[in-house]
Amino acid sequence: MLRPMTLLLDSFWRALAYLLMPRVIGLSLLPLLIAGGLTIGWAYWFWDGAYAAVRQALEDWALVDAALKWVESMMGPHFRAMVVSLILIALAAPLVIVASLLLVALLMTPAIVSLVAERRFPALEKRRGAAWWQSLGWSLGATVLALLAIFVTLPLWLIPGAVLIVPPLIWGWLTARVMSFDALAEHASADERRALMAEHRWQLLLLGIVSGFLGAAPTLIWAVSALALVLAPLMVAATVWLYTLVFAFSSLWFTHYLLAALHARRAAAVVVVEPVDPPPPAPDGALASRVDLRGPLA
Repeated sequence: MLRPMTLLLDSFWRALAYLLMPRVIGLSLLPLLIAGGLTIGWAYWFWDGAYAAVRQALEDWALVDAALKWVESMMGPHFRAMVVSLILIALAAPLVIVASLLLVALLMTPAIVSLVAERRFPALEKRRGAAWWQSLGWSLGATVLALLAIFVTLPLWLIPGAVLIVPPLIWGWLTARVMSFDALAEHASADERRALMAEHRWQLLLLGIVSGFLGAAPTLIWAVSALALVLAPLMVAATVWLYTLVFAFSSLWFTHYLLAALHARRAAAVVVVEPVDPPPPAPDGALASRVDLRGPLA
């Protein structure tokens, strides 16, 4: 069987190569349109009300309001508006990330699994260990736990640098749970799926964490420059598409890794039956004595 780290690196480069295929890029457009439409619709209908609520909350907090006034005296009167907008974006980002991940899992992953299986493992038997509703239930359950973890860890985000570590770890766990299940749902049996997810849990978690940090990268566009706020509609579309491509890459990475691991597992489980040597011929003397004992033929 392939070593896990060898399999990890091999599947990484294969995922990068597959991501550039026109078929995969075309598949990413539907999640982009849905997630982008939902995000722009939310911003159109709820941005003003949410902006006013966050600004009022900051002004009601005397210590924060005093700090903002002090910074405004040096940075200009628009600093408060930029802070409020960035807070709103930080609060909305988890929902956009989750929506992008679920849309990729539902709309892209089945096609990606079929693509990888057709090109690399055409003889791999489909044992269909999970139905679509089981995959959906698994994804929704993991999503609820991830959002709960985000809510519980919100106070940690106030620690300098924690916001760059804690959310990607949570997204990494969620990505590993969702993508691993979906990558094996069609080809592995339920027992094979559970065994592979247990045997490769640390490698799969590493894949998820890397994907989580990659998924958090598009959000940094808003924090780097205030120009992103001016070009908000264009930046929303670009950010959502980046999310979609990141999770499409994650789906390819998990699929290549797990289908190769499944193929190797089945190959190792094949029992090779060695041919049995025929018994040696009896010596001539023994044959003759055996004939003599029978007596004369009638």
